[in-house]
Amino acid sequence: MPISREFPWSRAVVTVLMFAGSILFLLPFVWMLVTSFKMETDVFTYPIQWIPRQWNAVANYKEVWFGDYPFYLYYWNSIKISVLTTLTSCTISALAAYGFSKIQFAASSWLFMIVLVTYMIPGQAILIPQFILYRNIGLFDSHIGMIILGSFSVLGTFMLRQFFMGLHQDYIESAKMDGAGHARIFRSIALPLVKPAVATYAILRFIWTWNDYQNPLIFLRTDKLFTLPLAMQKFTSLSGEFYSLIMAAAVSAILPLLIVFIIGQKNVIAGIALGGVKG
Repeated sequence: MPISREFPWSRAVVTVLMFAGSILFLLPFVWMLVTSFKMETDVFTYPIQWIPRQWNAVANYKEVWFGDYPFYLYYWNSIKISVLTTLTSCTISALAAYGFSKIQFAASSWLFMIVLVTYMIPGQAILIPQFILYRNIGLFDSHIGMIILGSFSVLGTFMLRQFFMGLHQDYIESAKMDGAGHARIFRSIALPLVKPAVATYAILRFIWTWNDYQNPLIFLRTDKLFTLPLAMQKFTSLSGEFYSLIMAAAVSAILPLLIVFIIGQKNVIAGIALGGVKG
């Protein structure tokens, strides 16, 4: 006879509550998207029109992207800075993390401790020295300077070091016995094994750089070099009375983040799972 099992009421209740909570959190984003499709006169119509009676999506997005303050230029600036910063930061952080975890050298623990101590210094405390340095070496008001600012991450080094430390030392020793150097071991063995962790950090680094407002505000002056956060602030100040345009600009700004997260969410889950495995 089949074994009867009690219905998991507790799990069902938690699932329903989480579903209701997710709907609640999604409503502001749905309103933002719907508003970007509306005529300006219908934005604050009560009750809320979740399906616009009159669609004005083409005109709204055309004004945002190709109007007096073209978003396509700032999109390109943000994409260029975010992608190059992410690639550079992942490379530097992965190399440093491998060195601190798998290469034994004198005072390695003390050196890593010094690196961690620098993370405790607030970023605002070093803005003035960075500003003066950038002005003197010619990196002020340039995208190269912005990329260099985000390329060195103590958090990324610490995060990836923990994953590299989880790799069994037998892999490294076996490769050394076969004549492989650290460069070959890093490229062919260590890096592929922690690929989910690197992908997780890459997603986080991209999001942080894309949303960064402080550094572009301080280190960029030329309008054509602005990134999306600066463009959003200026666009809002110029179009503060047109909420449909502001919502269209906001949807355009967050769309790449959603795409990156959707594409990389499997790697994020795999990275979390990898962090819970002790080798």
